[in-house]
Amino acid sequence: MPVGRVAVPSLSRRALILAATSSAALSLSGARFGIAHAQEAVAPTPAAPQQFSFDLLTQQMRDKAAQPFAAPDKISGFFAGLKYDDYRLVSFNPDRARWRDDKDGQFQLHAFPMGWLFAEPVQLYEVKDGQASEMAFSTDDFRFLNELAAKVPAGEKMPGVAGFRLHYPLNRLDVMDEVVAFLGASYFRALGQGSGYGLSARGLALNTATDTAEEFPRFSAFWVERPGPGAREAVVHAALESPSVTGAYRFVIRPGEETIMDVTARLFFRADVVQLGIAPLTSMYLFSERNRHAFDDYRPQVHDSDGLRITRADGDVLWRPLSNPPRLAGAYFGEQSPRAFGLHQRDREFMNYQDSEAHYERRPSLEVEPIGDWGKGVIRLVEIPSDLEVNDNIVAFWTPEGAIKAGDTREFSYRLRWGSLPIEDRTDLAHVLETRSGVGGVSGVESAENVRKFVVDFTGGPLDPLPADSEVEPIVTVHGGEVVSQSFQRVWGSDIWRLALDIKAENGATVEMVAHVAGFGRKLSETWLYQWINA
Repeated sequence: MPVGRVAVPSLSRRALILAATSSAALSLSGARFGIAHAQEAVAPTPAAPQQFSFDLLTQQMRDKAAQPFAAPDKISGFFAGLKYDDYRLVSFNPDRARWRDDKDGQFQLHAFPMGWLFAEPVQLYEVKDGQASEMAFSTDDFRFLNELAAKVPAGEKMPGVAGFRLHYPLNRLDVMDEVVAFLGASYFRALGQGSGYGLSARGLALNTATDTAEEFPRFSAFWVERPGPGAREAVVHAALESPSVTGAYRFVIRPGEETIMDVTARLFFRADVVQLGIAPLTSMYLFSERNRHAFDDYRPQVHDSDGLRITRADGDVLWRPLSNPPRLAGAYFGEQSPRAFGLHQRDREFMNYQDSEAHYERRPSLEVEPIGDWGKGVIRLVEIPSDLEVNDNIVAFWTPEGAIKAGDTREFSYRLRWGSLPIEDRTDLAHVLETRSGVGGVSGVESAENVRKFVVDFTGGPLDPLPADSEVEPIVTVHGGEVVSQSFQRVWGSDIWRLALDIKAENGATVEMVAHVAGFGRKLSETWLYQWINA
């Protein structure tokens, strides 16, 4: 076991609320793998180890899809009575970490307690040599502070846990940092070196922002392979279930400067699905230079992510800055076999956030890279109005082409890259450095009605060596509004090329803008896209 301290858990109240507010799914009931169905506060004696493999789990979930949905039981007793203030006083005891005493072990496992919003037990199993054994937890595995310590029943076995996290010496050899956490529905988060928790991923999104009620599938059980001596990766399997779908998931997790997760999802549908969301990402965008005027805040920016980045099949790049719209909004990007998509935090300067507690400059970016050919589909971006930074109001996911019907099966494999993910130093494409917005017209003159100014800065790649008088130009398309004025020039004394647009639109109009820089017979920058709702 690596010598050193265990890092203090860093999941925020916002993370806990987000993870817990999606409780509409089934706890996988006992069968071949000894999964306990929580009828009482105290679970039965652990079953004998059972044979386990990803293929066996796959067959188990295929069989479950043919059975009627049954809502999960909820806990009762002491943990069921915990409110938010109580829940804050409970934490896992790091001295009870699983695998803590493994010689040359690099990973440790901690559990999240049940209670507050986490009322549906999640089962954990350890897999070793192809055999799965229940990971049993009791109140002795947790610390209870203040007045709660006198109320907790000592040594009482728990019917399950809320989720778990893995620790690994990510940043220092003497500190076991929290590197990934699975908590609530099918939500999970991970960190790269130097990162702090920000956006989340989910196992699956069903009917998000449609006329049909959204379902939140739930990881009801996990099988974690015990890492061998010196192992640099962890393997986690999960059972997913909701009224419309079951699934078998496999995660191969490799912590590092970028923490890499290779995901395989095998899905079995109980019912028709209006919209299937693969590799869903969830984040927060409150304000930045684009809408700073709407927030009376000392901080220049508040967001976990500032843009959606799509790498198309031919290597072209789309950059869509995020928005906090006046009404539910978003965009659809039709793609054929995309190379990647993800939510990024491009701005990494503390001075641009000025938040010494939240440190938004350290929030990780997250990129999804399909493994295999995903064919035709849509990358959907959903933006939800928000006035508080505790609300995660951004969602992005892939929707494959074609209807999903009861009895269908699907399999998707993809890689998740978590970390700072700096902008690629490409010689063929400049990138968007910043997008700003404000009242339209000339400074110092009263602005025209229903006119707004958008300023887009491009830099890098082929634009850097070009003099200010080079024959390059912006290619601009606007739908839903009209361009009143336009300028494009190199900013003196810098390597920034600035596009300024004054756009006019009717009240209530939704305006879509697209722009890139071209010259010398080719495209010179990634494509900038933005949506303005003139509310």
